[in-house]
Amino acid sequence: MNSALVEAKLAKLEDEVPVGAVVVMQNKIIGRGHNTVIKDHSISSHAEINAIADAGKFLKNYRLNHCELYVTLEPCHMCAKAIVDARIKKVFFAAKEPKTGAIVSRDTFFEKIYLNHYVQFEYGLMEADSVNLLRSFFKNKRAKVF
Repeated sequence: MNSALVEAKLAKLEDEVPVGAVVVMQNKIIGRGHNTVIKDHSISSHAEINAIADAGKFLKNYRLNHCELYVTLEPCHMCAKAIVDARIKKVFFAAKEPKTGAIVSRDTFFEKIYLNHYVQFEYGLMEADSVNLLRSFFKNKRAKVF
């Protein structure tokens, strides 16, 4: 999760919402990503999507069997579906996302019986670090408005 937090801090430096993610296979990081929505002019450039794409390039395969994803914020529905489609084995996320979280906060997407792949998940790892980073980012944004 430390490496995901490093990615989140990179997003913050780029004035993006500070969310970071890494894909791990056999205890080695094979994909990294952070939010680049503004830079890429693309609503799909979430940290998870970017990390999954990076890992896919590394493996030369869109399937990330036996991989784990560490992300600083609970995935949204778009990212949750990408995680399922990539066949990621397990997701660890730091903080819940009360507005759009698709895993435990607003939905239980990974538990849908119609999905063709089951994703394990855990949350709360380094939660305070992620929450503090997000809070400071948005506090600074609000301060700039006034």
